[in-house]
Amino acid sequence: MAAGLAVDAAAPWLAPFVPRVQRVAARTASGAGVAEALAREPSPIDLAAGPLRFVAGDSAGAEAYEAFIFRTAGVPTRDNLHDLFNGLVWLRFPHAKRRLNELQAAEIARAGIGATRGPLRDALTLFDENGAVLDAPPDLWEALVARDWQRLFVTRRDLWRDARLQLFGHALLEKLAAPRKAATAHVLVAPGASPSLGPEDTRIAAALDPAWLATKPFVPLPVLGVPGWWAPNEAPAFYDDPFVFRSPRPRREISF
Repeated sequence: MAAGLAVDAAAPWLAPFVPRVQRVAARTASGAGVAEALAREPSPIDLAAGPLRFVAGDSAGAEAYEAFIFRTAGVPTRDNLHDLFNGLVWLRFPHAKRRLNELQAAEIARAGIGATRGPLRDALTLFDENGAVLDAPPDLWEALVARDWQRLFVTRRDLWRDARLQLFGHALLEKLAAPRKAATAHVLVAPGASPSLGPEDTRIAAALDPAWLATKPFVPLPVLGVPGWWAPNEAPAFYDDPFVFRSPRPRREISF
């Protein structure tokens, strides 16, 4: 495999991407570029401009990245881990990624490219790069929102057998190629799990409401605290690190 592109397909957070990640990694190990390795997977979706494609990393030129994808259906892809994981997320969650791209492109068309993205584009980028979706019993979700790490990971650890954390952000997946305790996802609660609502990908896409996302409804979660994801967290003291498992911020008192 090309230098810097090693992927541990056995990592538990990559389980939803197997066996595709294994095939793509094998192609890059044999000398294929990342765009070529991804392009050999069947296109899972049509964008507004046609079937999803992976193209050379410099294809957009001076055009805004998201606007280029919307206009051409081509995802500029460089030979690095960041773009490899971005491609894998496109292939695993094509409807959710298309929804993010459509919202980004609409905002760019409306407001152009300025010094700041604005609240909606900030939230879209944050979820795209560093997001995750948690499907868990209410007690776990409540503990996460409260940053009650002991309840979340120690006293109610048994509930994780009924939970599922799906990593979505490609920058987050890139960080975990060299796991560090502080790696933190921006988490959304999973949309309803009823089979009548369709597959997970389409449920996530349907839940990406722009007005809601603009409020940045994310909850931080140090992902290597998830039971079974990293051997050191078997020791309860793992969660006593205040620099990673931080206390809730105190509410500001407002005087009149």
